[in-house]
Order: sequence, then C-alpha cells, then structure tokens
Amino acid sequence: MIRHSYLLRLWLAFTAVFYVIAISAGVLAPYGFSEQDREHTNCPPTLIHFISGGGRLTGPFVYEQRQIEGELERYEEDRTRAVPLKFFVTGTNYKVAGIIPANSHLFGVAQPAKVYIFGTDEYGRDQFSRFLYGAQVSLFVGTLAAAIALTLGLAIGAIAATFGGWIDAFAMRFTELFMALPWLYLLLAVRAILPLRTAASTSLLIIMSVLALVGWAKPARLFRGVILSVQELDFVGAASAMGGTRWYILRRHVLPQTKTVFALQAALLIPQFIVAEVTLSFLGLGVGEPIPSWGAVLAPLARYESIGLHWWLVLPLCGVVPLFFSYHELSTVLQAENAPTMM
Repeated sequence: MIRHSYLLRLWLAFTAVFYVIAISAGVLAPYGFSEQDREHTNCPPTLIHFISGGGRLTGPFVYEQRQIEGELERYEEDRTRAVPLKFFVTGTNYKVAGIIPANSHLFGVAQPAKVYIFGTDEYGRDQFSRFLYGAQVSLFVGTLAAAIALTLGLAIGAIAATFGGWIDAFAMRFTELFMALPWLYLLLAVRAILPLRTAASTSLLIIMSVLALVGWAKPARLFRGVILSVQELDFVGAASAMGGTRWYILRRHVLPQTKTVFALQAALLIPQFIVAEVTLSFLGLGVGEPIPSWGAVLAPLARYESIGLHWWLVLPLCGVVPLFFSYHELSTVLQAENAPTMM
C-alpha cells in the first residue's frame, strides 16, 4: 500500500507537469504559434552547441541556418558567426493562461538568427512553439470533456441507484442506447455536418460537448453499481435507521465512497478524449488554423513524403507519447489502490 501511494504521487506529479507546461506555453515557446518565417520553411531542428570552434567549452550557442544555394529547402549552418542562446529574453507578446499579458520567454537568440527546437513546418512556423500551444487546446478539451462526462455519469448513476424502480430502469436503458453507439464515428459525423468555418471558441465548445455527451454512459453504469454496493454497507443502514433522508445519506455517506472510482475513470477517460480531439484536428475537423492543437501539429504526418523528406515533423510525438504513458501508469496504480484486499 505504501509503495502504491508513492507511485500514485509520482505519476500524479509527472502528469501535472504536462498541464504546467501547457499553461506556461507562452513562457516556454520562443515564438508565437502563428509566426511565420518564409526564409526557413521545412527547416530542420537547430543544433545547440557547447563546444566552440577552438575546442573550448562555452555557454550554449547556435549557428544561423541558411539555405544551400541552388537547393530548395536544404539548409546548412553558417559557422562564421556563433549566436549565444540567452535565457529570459523579451519577445512575442502572449497571455499567461489566456489572462495575464506578458512578453518574457524562457530562451531565445538575437535576430536575425532563429532557434527551432523541433524544426519548422511548410509555412516556416516553429514546431516546438506550436506543440506547446497545441497542448493547451488538446489538454483543455480532453480534461474538461472528461470532467463533464464523469459528473453527468455520477449524477445519473446516483439518481438511478438511489430511487430505483422505473427511474433506474429508464436510466439504464438510456445508457445502453448511448453505449451501443460507435461514439468515435458519431463524433466524426456530428462534427462533419457542422460548418468548418467557425470561431475557435465555438469549435472547442462543440467538440467538448459532443465528447461529454457520448462519454457519460459507461461511467454512469459503473457509478450506479458502486453506489448500490455502498448502500448495502452497515454504516449506511445505520444512518437510514437513525432517520437520515435519501439525499443526506447520498451526500454524506455514499458519494464520498466513489472518489477513488471517479479518479480512476478520469485517468482512463481523459487520454481517450484527448485522442478524440487529436483525431478530429488531424483530419481537419477540429479547431481551424492557425490555432494549433496536437492533431494539427501532427497533420503533416498524413503525407508519406513529408515523413521521408522532413523527419523532424515526427518530433512532437516525443511529447505526446509520454503523456499517454503517464495516464496509463496512473490508471494502473489507481486500479491497484482500488483492488479489494484479502483479509
């Protein structure tokens, strides 16, 4: 149990790092998500050096990349001038968490040099900056949609288990209807019939609402089963015998017992909803350009020639995969915490 608690805190902290990075995207990103550099389209990642030309160890620096004369979108380092990599520099304006205006960035280089950690896309936009800003969209949509779905599922499951009878029967038939629907195809169909030219906020609201509406059914059945089991426990029977009302017993004694199940379902649903949003954006049905999401950043991978010619377009996956791995480990630890112990 002690080991599980340690692992739970560890993976919670590791998962929280991604949300901190998403909130701090403006600080960590050296450029704006829509800022274009037409002189460096499909430019490979900038190499960061620590050894000077004389073989002496120095602070981090980069060489400006320039196109090879006579060759399209092929670059080489201009080693005639080293450009120091500076920290806490002033650059593009942004808003922290969409509220606080700021223009300080963690790192950057003096103009006209550029530093592209993940390279650039076909429009000359910094892939690293777009990946960080895209995390705000994908994580926000996935997490909030999961929270709405779980809250709705808990409410319906609690009402069905508490009142029983025809209310329980109707609620369960209703959830079975939603569970029978292929939710990913339904999501694609609903989004496809809506106008493509919609405001970013409207698109986010639509995607989030559809995800929540198709994802509440399984948690509702699970919460109903958990609440029915808790209602059979002695302390709940004692509270009822002492005159506690249904709502009082539900609020004070029953719902607190669903906290760990709620957390486990969140660890399972959030990555699923993030994948759904990424899939929609990857197919061009998510948030429209130039607003980035992880699906939009990964969209060039749909073209085989892009992968063959510009391998760095795969680099954003290096940030996406660890997030899903952390949620997988988090759900595994929560399942172990929830497993009944043998007395």
